[in-house]
Amino acid sequence: MTRPPATPDRRKVKTIASLRTALIDLVLEKHYDEITVQDIIDRANVGRSTFYSHFRDKEDLLIGDWKKFLGLIAAHVNLDASLHEPIAPVEALMMHLKDYHALYRALARSGKTDRLFAVGTEYLAQAIEEKLKGDTGKAENLPVSPEVFAYFLSLQIFGILKWWLDHNMPYSPAEMGRMFQALVGPALSTRSVTPPISKDNVCNHM
Repeated sequence: MTRPPATPDRRKVKTIASLRTALIDLVLEKHYDEITVQDIIDRANVGRSTFYSHFRDKEDLLIGDWKKFLGLIAAHVNLDASLHEPIAPVEALMMHLKDYHALYRALARSGKTDRLFAVGTEYLAQAIEEKLKGDTGKAENLPVSPEVFAYFLSLQIFGILKWWLDHNMPYSPAEMGRMFQALVGPALSTRSVTPPISKDNVCNHM
């Protein structure tokens, strides 16, 4: 008999949500480096031991929430996309993040955005690569290796996202989604007819 999925601990979920909200509020108020764990737990009204039962430090709290969001993005990458279909949910990503532009600017002033984008690029690339390798047919039809494809896609997503945020969102999320697809859609289509590139083929042409 199959067990039903475990129900999330409501108290745990509420505590983590309170800690994340507290950190966001504090980042908007002062420099990230000035924020202490004590500041966070005081704002969230939780105990120190409770904080450390979930997170190692404030960096773990910040990155953990980011990775959770990236997992949702990876889940919506469309590996069956044709040349004219969005392979990555860029518009949805920007729709979500535009509401956090003030937070982004605050983190940029604190020098944290480079770290977030570096973590994001690697994490999303790994998630896409695993998704690809879980479908042998798609992986075999790629014009490049799955790890290269995954990293390239992730890098393009975060590159255009960073440009958009750094330039105060000059285009709508819908417009950015269309431009992203026009720029990289043909190169990223998993239905490309370009013969796959292997290490042997590269060596033979050197």
